[in-house]
Amino acid sequence: MNIEHIPVLVDEVLHYLDLRPGLIVVDGTVGAGGHARRILEQIEPDGTLIGLDRDPMMLDLARQVLPTPPCHLYHASYSELAQVLKHHEAATGQAVSGVDRILLDLGLSSDQLADPSRGFSFTATGPLDLRFDPTRGEPAWKLLERLGQRELERIFSQYGEERFSRRIARRIVERRRSQPVRTAADLVQAVEHAVPARFRRQARRHSATRVFQALRIVVNDELGHLERALAHDLYEALVPGGRLVVISFHSLEDRIVKNCFRDPARWERLTPKPVPP
Repeated sequence: MNIEHIPVLVDEVLHYLDLRPGLIVVDGTVGAGGHARRILEQIEPDGTLIGLDRDPMMLDLARQVLPTPPCHLYHASYSELAQVLKHHEAATGQAVSGVDRILLDLGLSSDQLADPSRGFSFTATGPLDLRFDPTRGEPAWKLLERLGQRELERIFSQYGEERFSRRIARRIVERRRSQPVRTAADLVQAVEHAVPARFRRQARRHSATRVFQALRIVVNDELGHLERALAHDLYEALVPGGRLVVISFHSLEDRIVKNCFRDPARWERLTPKPVPP
């Protein structure tokens, strides 16, 4: 599979990470290695990059472009950083009392969207999976098959901020009596039947965008991983004076990150407001 993803905010990330040779840097969402390659250029020759990702496919892509060493890749969530660092010490013999910099690039990559077997894209032909790590948890199609209308409505409203969450949930439950929602195309069709035509025509984004986002967040417990990591592993892994840079993409992530960085007992903010692209 060719790498399609173009990393965002690269110049801003490098500026606020304030890198130099010899640092230990964690890329907690290494993806296809876009940010990691640029980080390595600035911490060589004696720096270390520890890359984590929940998606085995993304780690395979990263291995194509990242030299080992000084880059060490691990199949794990950034919320498991403490365990990863212990494993890294045992595997490499490198003592890691703390790391100097951490980067998180939240959300979804275009490489995942391009994989037709995972269901991330509206046009994907495979099962509606939506898991970052296909070896763990429950795929989205099973969740849609199992949950009741009220719970589906709550998910679409809370995690997708979808105004037609009740109508969409009702349509899915009605449809699955005779034709379950098993693929991305099935879900798109259900959403389009539920959302009034005039709203679909006026919308700036595809009418299923928020529903896909909500299911992906729930299936992967994305907000839970982020909250746990910010409260514990990421903060505790950084050395005094270390830096954490987080790229977020929607209001639910934004809120968690902003609330975390508002704690002056833990963090000194590098910017008064979030840095936009």
